[in-house]
Amino acid sequence: MAGLSELTTTLAARRELGSAQVGDAARALASPDVLDAEKEAFLLALADKGETAAEVAEFARAFRAMAVDPGMGARAERAIDVVGTGGDHAGGFNVSSVVTLVLACAGVPVMKHGNRGITSKCGSADLLAALGVRLDAPPETLRRAFDELGYVFFFAPSFHPAFKHVAPVRKALAARGRRTVFNLLGPLINPGRPAHGLVGVFAEAWVPRVAEALGALGTTAGLVAHGIIGEGQGIDELTTATANRVRGCGRLAGVNATWRAEDFGLRTTSFDDLRGGDLAENLNILDALLAGRGPAGLADTIALNAAAAMWIVGKTPDIGAGLGEARALLTGGAVKKKIADTREFFATA
Repeated sequence: MAGLSELTTTLAARRELGSAQVGDAARALASPDVLDAEKEAFLLALADKGETAAEVAEFARAFRAMAVDPGMGARAERAIDVVGTGGDHAGGFNVSSVVTLVLACAGVPVMKHGNRGITSKCGSADLLAALGVRLDAPPETLRRAFDELGYVFFFAPSFHPAFKHVAPVRKALAARGRRTVFNLLGPLINPGRPAHGLVGVFAEAWVPRVAEALGALGTTAGLVAHGIIGEGQGIDELTTATANRVRGCGRLAGVNATWRAEDFGLRTTSFDDLRGGDLAENLNILDALLAGRGPAGLADTIALNAAAAMWIVGKTPDIGAGLGEARALLTGGAVKKKIADTREFFATA
């Protein structure tokens, strides 16, 4: 087994890590017996070299193996995760969380993986917990939630205890503005292992590499997206306010394009329509959306993402075919009822 310092030397020489070496590194990063200074040096050397798609996929495999298994079994074959890496600092609303509810109403089962806000004021866990989801629910309850509600939320800290021993290093590096491979792993280590994915990434350069990593992990069909706001600024979402760099994997491996709102008959809107805030602000925005009074660009962005997910799982022949259904579910009372059902389910579970 290679030590972390030895692997750091390999990276400093700009050499890629092999599968066994990544496994050794992941175990060292998760160990309480390895010094934080060694972990920091390794993560910086990996970032400075530039993580390859193969390395990212191997880290994902290693941390998947360390995760708590929720026992979802064959359910994963039908499911999709709609998730972003975070870390874009764009200040966007919790689009993927609302898309999850729309999809559950549409009969597209979702296994969402997420956390509380780290680089944002309101993370997916913050919003969904406020809507009634129990973050500490045991696996048997989560399996029932999937079956009865059509979606389940896996709270990342509950399923990845190995991350506890690298958290201080990640926090220290983030304070210095340094990203690491951990900023990419969230969407790749969903403990339910859904077969489909709609994944947003914080930087355009990561679109092809994350798509390749998802493909290497056996994703049946997936789409990776990055919304380009301006020079050097973007968002980990597919949006109607941005040019969207997209790349597919699995059954959609041939997708390699830049999409814009007008490609789907939608209006390009101001990014201001997509802005969110803290939990209270986002709950107010959600109430407005459900009443048909929300920002038009945000409602269209939610519909676009939901329609894309329907297409990814094979429910619709193309994205345009799902837009009308997604809009109707969002504003016609279905999502509001799903939230009420969620509260009732977890209150009695």
